[in-house]
Amino acid sequence: MFVLTPARAATLRALADTFIPAGPTPASAPAGSALVDLDKLAAAIQAQPLGAQTEFGQLLDLLDKPLAGLTWWGPLRPFRGLVPAQRERLLQSWAGSRVPALRQGFQALRKLCTFLYYGGSPADGSLNPTWAALGYPGPVGPAAPGPAGPTERPLKPLTPVVDTTYHCDVLVIGSGAGGGVVAAELAQAGHDVLVLEAGPYCHGPDFTQREADMLGRLYDGRGALSTRDGGVSILAGACLGGGTTVNWAGAFRTPDYVLDEWAREHRAPQFTSPAFKASLDAVAQALSVNTDYPRHNGQNQALLDGSARLGQATRLIPRNEKGLIDNDLYFQGLGFSTLGDAHGVKQGTLNTYLSVAAAHGARLLPDTRAERVTVVGGRATGAEAVHTTPEGRPVRITVRAQRVVVAGGAIQTPALLLRSGLRHPHLGRHLHLHPTVVVAAHYPHAMHSWHGPSMSVVNDTFTRLQGTNFGVKLETPPTHPGLLAMVLPWQSGTQHRLLLQAASHLGSFIVLTRDRDGGRVQADAQGKPLIEYKLSKFDKQNMLTGVRAAAEIHVAAGAHTVFLPHGTLPTLHAEGGTLHNPALLGQLTSLRWHPNRFGLYSAHQMSTCRLGGQRATHPLRPSGETVEVQGLYVADGSAFPACSGVNPMLTIMALAHYTAQGLK
Repeated sequence: MFVLTPARAATLRALADTFIPAGPTPASAPAGSALVDLDKLAAAIQAQPLGAQTEFGQLLDLLDKPLAGLTWWGPLRPFRGLVPAQRERLLQSWAGSRVPALRQGFQALRKLCTFLYYGGSPADGSLNPTWAALGYPGPVGPAAPGPAGPTERPLKPLTPVVDTTYHCDVLVIGSGAGGGVVAAELAQAGHDVLVLEAGPYCHGPDFTQREADMLGRLYDGRGALSTRDGGVSILAGACLGGGTTVNWAGAFRTPDYVLDEWAREHRAPQFTSPAFKASLDAVAQALSVNTDYPRHNGQNQALLDGSARLGQATRLIPRNEKGLIDNDLYFQGLGFSTLGDAHGVKQGTLNTYLSVAAAHGARLLPDTRAERVTVVGGRATGAEAVHTTPEGRPVRITVRAQRVVVAGGAIQTPALLLRSGLRHPHLGRHLHLHPTVVVAAHYPHAMHSWHGPSMSVVNDTFTRLQGTNFGVKLETPPTHPGLLAMVLPWQSGTQHRLLLQAASHLGSFIVLTRDRDGGRVQADAQGKPLIEYKLSKFDKQNMLTGVRAAAEIHVAAGAHTVFLPHGTLPTLHAEGGTLHNPALLGQLTSLRWHPNRFGLYSAHQMSTCRLGGQRATHPLRPSGETVEVQGLYVADGSAFPACSGVNPMLTIMALAHYTAQGLK
């Protein structure tokens, strides 16, 4: 396990000061080491697979040796022995290096330092001293109106303190879009249901709206999960309610052309059946999906206006929120969905299906990681797991069940099945990530894009490119300071700080790619998932089409500076909707779009246990049952035959609802 030795801590402090040097007024813009919490940084590293922890330790140890100079043809001195200008040149050299490991190391260090600096906040609850210069007011807090109701937790999870064996009809592993729906459907049908969830149960004021705290508590890998080469940062919920607790509240229906493709190419005719449409209708109704929100934030309005000026159609994004009113504080609070909803507005499984499941006798056991599904005679019989008490003490959990439903997400589900002895040749393959890049722009007026619905407008003009079902959607992301600092390219400490100081005037679009060519999830020696993914030439071409489109929409919406998402920071300049240097867009394809030369992100993971009618190539039957083990089902995004092409929450829930009807 990674150990934060005094030497490593000293190197990290020097790195933080190089990534974020003190500003002109150090009281409001202190150097990086003053605000980067090294304990949180170490905890994030310790949440990664053992191999990644070892590599990170070796990276810091290298920087503490004179040999570090050989990596950039600089002085043979440890990083701490260099003067500030030399330290910065070393990092700049690594950022553009032809050696993949050096680029990976640069990006890992940059993301951790900049996120913790801008996304962290003092333990006493006061505000981060840098936020004022960004124009960021910080958490809205409990003053915001909303139907939060009593602060007492409505769900009453199990709290074992000694090794315990539970018996049930159906064990559900995971509580998000898939597991929550299955648990409610089967509990309502009279079955005895037990739900295991690896993450914690948070409610109301537990959602502090503070980025570093919430990502560390609510996300897999403490928010630092990534592919093995570091090329794609992955956000995946790991708390009661799973992704539905931390997603951006977009509730898209699966496009008909995708359902037709799944039914035809994967021999899964249920996707075009009235029964599956009924499942989509049922979950949309349960989540109160609507488009009744009163207004857009700055960047969604820009996407709407810029698209219209270019003659491109947009539409409102259906959202699973209810009871919205046109009130400033209320509007501001909607922007914190990705950090959990403190006010009970978002209708994820935490407030809907899990409540229904509990009301019908289902038992919930959070903070419990399933180690393996037990199998006897080719049939699933339960699971072995470890529960962590509030004091941090491990408790062994054994479950005996007649059926087991795995719904841990497309990263954790295949890893669990592999730990449990399943060996289907396609298990863990076909990983789709909806790889996403951010195109940010500076506007002459304040945007305050961290407030309001994170995503309320979508441009679908480019969803089917090159005569295929693959392309990109243009949407908007959450833009709180930590995430914003992490995605904006870094060329120097001064450049990055100046860019962030204009944060209140920044608007960001995301280019979300429906990827045709996937990756893979494997398990390491300890059973933890290892994620392999490379953006293919085909998918990169589509992504770059989306980057160009996003930039042009920014300009049409009135932005005067557009930052293209490459480490070299190509920058467009415009005035009055006219682009001054359009030739730069034509040069996009000539840049090196290799891993860690640009920021690539994923909030959607799918298809690693895909279902279909071809046993040799699909680990799941159309019913959701594994072809290898009877009584073992999968009901999450990993069961998609291919990626959905839209934010997948509603599709996962519909598939889980459909699977549950068969289980009944």
